[in-house]
Amino acid sequence: MSKIAVIGAGKTGRGFVGRLLKEDHLEIMFVDKDTELVRELNDKGNFQITFFGDVRPKFVVDDYHACTWEDADFSEVELVFVSVGGSNLEAVGESLRGKLEDTPCYIITCENASRPSETLRSVIGKENVSISEATVFCTTTSDGGLDIYSENYPYLQCDAQLLNGYTPPVKGVKPIDHFGNFLTRKLFTYNAASCVIAYLGYIRGYTDYGEAANDPEILKLLDQNYAATNRVLCLEFGYDEKDQQEFAALSRAKFCDRTIADTIARNAREPQRKLTSNERVIGPLKLLQKYGEDTAVLEMTAGAMLVYDQEGEEEWRRIKAENSYEEILEKICGLEKTDPLFEGILKYARQLCGRI
Repeated sequence: MSKIAVIGAGKTGRGFVGRLLKEDHLEIMFVDKDTELVRELNDKGNFQITFFGDVRPKFVVDDYHACTWEDADFSEVELVFVSVGGSNLEAVGESLRGKLEDTPCYIITCENASRPSETLRSVIGKENVSISEATVFCTTTSDGGLDIYSENYPYLQCDAQLLNGYTPPVKGVKPIDHFGNFLTRKLFTYNAASCVIAYLGYIRGYTDYGEAANDPEILKLLDQNYAATNRVLCLEFGYDEKDQQEFAALSRAKFCDRTIADTIARNAREPQRKLTSNERVIGPLKLLQKYGEDTAVLEMTAGAMLVYDQEGEEEWRRIKAENSYEEILEKICGLEKTDPLFEGILKYARQLCGRI
């Protein structure tokens, strides 16, 4: 078995990808431009992952090698994970171009940036290199040392088509067909649920995200929306019902975990972006409407988004100062006045105004 390279030994690279590789006893080479981090990883020889809520025993990652680009040897590497910020992708591509052999190589980006595979592909420019994209669900944090605090998320889902038939030798890496549909699934399941918690939590006076997620009334509405969304996603995309329920349950467990420190303000920021027509609230609302499902929870959420106000949201404040709720629903949400969703959202916005 050839060694596997992980470019970017930060929280996601070593705490999530590194953990998945170690769980399968694979040989890991961490590559990072931070010489001090590389030295510390090699000197210590291991680091520990503690899981939020202590849902499983602490996990030790060891028997790896860390290096900078100068010392990185890719001669025995077939699979590469890239876990760096979107702004660093071009530099990584340039470094890889000079290091990769002419044998087949498969790269999976682990950064929720816009089209990271296209950025790398344009820079590397080698026909023997296949570059796929993954979406990262696993939350990881660090207190500044090597050790990581992590959600116990079991999978890294990636675009199967971009791997050109290659199957990664990692149990936790799941190539997904029709990856665009999967991203819609994630948006309508995870991101929509996050909006339910954040904006209804704001209405109920919460500032802590975990507290809002465990509010009995919000939980009731959240589960109501999960049930309806699960049904329509299975109808629209043909997902297995149990698989979709598990997918939704993982998101619920994540959001309700009080040990993951988070805020309403962070999750509710930029409502003007999240209210656009194909985004995380209006998009699933249209799908629920298409299949005759109950739209009340997301209508209420969209109404809460309209009345949302927070220090630092200057662009949203400007939009609301210059536009009525009706105009926002037309211009930003792309809804017509004759659409029942238009009146439903407007009704909730007017009701919720008096609760702030």
